Formats: sequence, C-alpha cells, structure tokens
Amino acid sequence: MCGRYVMAKAIGDLVAEAEAEADANLELRQSWNVAPTADVPIVLERIIDDAVRRQVHVAKWGLVPVWAKDSAVGVRAFNARSETVTEKPTFRSAVKARRCAVPAEGYYEWLAGETTKAKKRPFYVHPADESLIFFAGLYEWWKDHSKEDGDPEQWLLSTTILTCPSPAVDAESPVLRQLHGLHDRLPIPLSKDGMAEWLDPKDKNAVDLVEKVRADAAEVASGWELREVDAAVGNVRNNGPELTEEHSGLF
Repeated sequence: MCGRYVMAKAIGDLVAEAEAEADANLELRQSWNVAPTADVPIVLERIIDDAVRRQVHVAKWGLVPVWAKDSAVGVRAFNARSETVTEKPTFRSAVKARRCAVPAEGYYEWLAGETTKAKKRPFYVHPADESLIFFAGLYEWWKDHSKEDGDPEQWLLSTTILTCPSPAVDAESPVLRQLHGLHDRLPIPLSKDGMAEWLDPKDKNAVDLVEKVRADAAEVASGWELREVDAAVGNVRNNGPELTEEHSGLF
C-alpha cells in the first residue's frame, strides 16, 4: 500500500519532469510526510480545443466519488486495488475516463516485526537516480450540494493511488526481493511510455490499461533503493528532510 510519501520539489521542477503545464498561481506545499487527506499535486490530461493538454492540478488525497453524500468517504479511499478497480463503485467510473499520475520523490513503508509485539520499522523507498516516481492514480470531481453555486469551494478535486501485489519472492533483482519482504502491496509506478498511455483521455479501455501498468510495475521499481529511516516519520506532525535520512539498522 502507500499511505505516506514525499513530495517536496518545486512546481517548476515538477512541471519540467512531467512535461506538463501549470497555472501561474499554482502553489505546492513542500512535504516530507504526505498523509491521506492532504492536498497533493497530480498530473492529468484534458482535451481543450481539440488538443490534448497535460496539466498539473492540486487534489485532496482520498478519492470522493461523484455519488458520495459526504466527502468524508475519501478518507478510506487513498489507495485502490488494481485487481478490483474496474469493478468497485468508488473507482470504476474514474478508471475509464479520469486517470492521473501522482508524483512523489519516494514513499514510506513499514516492515512488520517477527512477532506481534515487535515494533514496525519504517523504510524510505525512492528512485536511485533521485528522479520522480509517477504513481498510477485516478481523480474525481465531487460537488458539495450544501454550498451555493459559484462558491469556489463547491467542487472538490480528489485522487487515489493504485496498488498491486509486491514483486515475487524469487525476483532476479535484489531490490524487488527487498520490496517483496517489505510489504505485500506495491504502489504502481508508471514508466514514461506507460504514463503517456495511462493519461490518454481518449482511451476508455480501462481493463487493458490497468493490466499494462501492473505488468510494467516491477521493471520500473527495479530502479529503486530502500533505506531504513527513523520512527519519527510515523507521526504526521513531523515534517522535514531529516525524515528521509538513513537510520541505523539492518534490512
């Protein structure tokens, strides 16, 4: 799964790496401890004047489907299982037409102890070349009917990150074997070509697109590194670059 991640790059760096555009007034809050319900950047494509435009927007992490009576349902929908995303009512509409990429510098995962009483150990997972990860995501617009038309807060943009099973235990790559041991779920990273296909608003074949990004996930993840970090990351109030620094301990 993916429940905490890092996104501290400036908007200019994100726009350049995503090959996207952004509103001149768009502001991003640096965070080394992004948690569900936070406002996060997403990359999506829209058709404007018959041309496809790739854009950066800010969305709340935790998808709120259009039919929801209350935005609080998004708290439980910060991840979407790729095996069922085309079937679940919360996600099946968005996966056909509102796919996005969620940029991150890396993410945190907790390694369970050998006993139920043992403390979980946090690890920071990130690309070895320090490039951004673009996770396969979905977005949705939700209308708050309690607010008057014209209220700038009437519409909520929200997002979720897709996950898949972790790489096989006998994977050739040492990193993939580490990821298998770390957690049984993996947030799905997109390759550059995979991202272009995933974002294409004209492609409605959700089943094939989901299968493709699932199939590519391990190859992209093989370029990652893991390092153990301090337990301070477990408290969302802690937020600084020191959270990603190596902590003594063995994998």
